[in-house]
Amino acid sequence: MKDNKKAYLVLEDGSIFEGKVFGGGDYVEGEVVFNTGITGYQEVLTDPSYTGQIVVMTYPQIGNYGVIEDDSESAKIQVRGFVVKEMSDYPNNYRSKGTVDEYLKTKNILGIEGIDTREITKKIRDRGTMKGFITTKRLPDNKMIELAKNVEDINQLDLVRMVTTDKQYTIDGDKDKIHIGIVDFGIKSNILRIISKLGHKITVFKADVTDNEIMQVKPDMLLLSNGPGDPKKATYAIELVKKLAGKLPIAGICLGHQIIALALGLDTFKLKFGHRGGNHPVKNLLKDKVTITTQNHGFAVRNENIPKDIEVTHINLNDMTVQGIRCKSKKIYCVQFHPEAGPGPQDSYELFDDFIKLATEK
Repeated sequence: MKDNKKAYLVLEDGSIFEGKVFGGGDYVEGEVVFNTGITGYQEVLTDPSYTGQIVVMTYPQIGNYGVIEDDSESAKIQVRGFVVKEMSDYPNNYRSKGTVDEYLKTKNILGIEGIDTREITKKIRDRGTMKGFITTKRLPDNKMIELAKNVEDINQLDLVRMVTTDKQYTIDGDKDKIHIGIVDFGIKSNILRIISKLGHKITVFKADVTDNEIMQVKPDMLLLSNGPGDPKKATYAIELVKKLAGKLPIAGICLGHQIIALALGLDTFKLKFGHRGGNHPVKNLLKDKVTITTQNHGFAVRNENIPKDIEVTHINLNDMTVQGIRCKSKKIYCVQFHPEAGPGPQDSYELFDDFIKLATEK
């Protein structure tokens, strides 16, 4: 059962919210963001793209189907803190292995419930993403606000190095399929699951892999994964794409898309409050088709000064930001959203076939 101990969420704009603690620990700080998903909290908790962040769930009740470890998107909880309106004490699902409260306690991840998540979401929407912290210790208001303003800015950190694989590894595939090299910037497990189900051999590289190390393995194409943080901090990854562009077909997802864009001469910028949820409409300009997508990012590619050989392939219909680009001459194609879902709609699974065509079509 959850504790009845009080907890406080404090934002750098001076907002202080009082609620009740769940999970483990006494203090955590980070960038406070919101996710609009109705389900999929297990995937959210374990998505490496949330590294350094305190996640506010806008859906009012979280945890009602418990913890399902098979749905995890990485080997551990990646969020720093978790904020909900109401955390369910009695999950009902045959796959459940326990409550979210118990799960967070075992990993010493702090959560707070019983506060108005709608108000927090509106604040972030209007003011923009903010730094903040969760604590179980009540201090004078001025002291708490001062602490919130002095929370470390994760956008100044290279978060990719915190989540990439420790060592290179290979997943065998069918003999008649291709060999896909993946650079791990914080890869979600469902990307690996989908490619494996398609029968392709996979070699996963560390984020700071060199072009020579990749070419020695001789993959048929390269995929740059999702991941956390500002893409401009991953300078080694941008240089990698510059060296391999035109030598090897390259695809990218989310952070991988942003890194490819920077390497090709485009620019990126920080969104006011980011795109996080499973309900973002995206138009595929190549197929004149709209799909609902899963997204999780705080940065986007700037739709300005785009080189002549680069084509914008997808746009977000909510704010018209760039959601996909390609360079046909260099066999490069990447998207900002998550075609692997996990959680969210599976409308964009076909993009994996489009990526693979980079290596199979003449």
